[in-house]
Amino acid sequence: MAHIFLRIALLTGLVASAVPAVAQRPTGYPRSYDQLISDARAERQVRIYGNADRAELLPVVAAFRKRYPGVTVLYADLGSTEMYRRFVTETRTHRMSADLVWSSAMDLQVKLINDGFAQGYASPEKPALPPVSVWKNMGFGVTAEPIGIVYNKRLIPAARVPRTHAALEAMLRQNPRAFTGKVTTFDPARSNVGYLYLTQDMATTRDTRSLLEAIAATRPVLSLTTGPMLRGVAEGRQAIAYNVIGSYALELARTDPRLGVAFLQDYTLVTSRIAFIAREAAHPAAAKLFLDFLLSREGQSLLAKRSLWPVRTDVPARRLPAAQARPIRVGPQLLVNLDRVKRQRFLRDWTAILATGAKAP
Repeated sequence: MAHIFLRIALLTGLVASAVPAVAQRPTGYPRSYDQLISDARAERQVRIYGNADRAELLPVVAAFRKRYPGVTVLYADLGSTEMYRRFVTETRTHRMSADLVWSSAMDLQVKLINDGFAQGYASPEKPALPPVSVWKNMGFGVTAEPIGIVYNKRLIPAARVPRTHAALEAMLRQNPRAFTGKVTTFDPARSNVGYLYLTQDMATTRDTRSLLEAIAATRPVLSLTTGPMLRGVAEGRQAIAYNVIGSYALELARTDPRLGVAFLQDYTLVTSRIAFIAREAAHPAAAKLFLDFLLSREGQSLLAKRSLWPVRTDVPARRLPAAQARPIRVGPQLLVNLDRVKRQRFLRDWTAILATGAKAP
């Protein structure tokens, strides 16, 4: 298992020689936090499973190491499904696993918490967080990332870019032949986040089914991850991608003039990467230290400088209007669509919609 942590461990190790030997308790934290820092230094490391890109975490890890010298961060960048399976298997077989689990698959994170894989922790940063981002002092939403559409600027001029879900459906229905093979989205049967986004769409409005039928009529290209969708749109193989993590798309669009990003104005889902401390964490004090740093103003500001929008509202960052944003609450309602029968029913319905679209003239 050690090899999956190696790259970021080596990179963060470069910071150690230039930092002071004594860590300082953050301003406003209780005096008891000094003992937590001491315990974390004795543990010497924290092991994290996450699915944020390593590049996003390097500045955060460097700043954490500077504040808490002597605590090494070992970060494994895993897909959400692999992360879930690996963590559950390792925990049940009493093998070394992650101390902190941090994933964009909100429903799977809540399931792990609900199934007893997390431990409670009253973070000193909790009062600064939106109430919808914390559940049972176990699950902490660290980011607030909007879900949008990405389009090829040559294939869809600015004047034709849909601004609502209804406008997107109308555009696809008006000229389905022009969009055949030119629409891409997550495959909910293979992608947990894709399944999450579509079920949240369905919960938001009944009109989602009609939109999905319009998408299906284009014979969409279905993807497991965000990367292929963004590449396909940038290269013009697809014209538009639906339900893409907007923060990543905006980051890429900064350097790729072919890409445009829009957040639909009738509503935009806002998702969060949930972190929790493992119940059987080998390095629980270090995990608490890192979680608190992620949730602190400093940690959130560093996330905001890259593509991960912060959950804290007191950190300067781009935000959607409150009337447009539909934050997905961290909590037990996310378990509903993980019910095996409900999931099978949803995927059967999705498959039927796709089949109908494939038969469209």
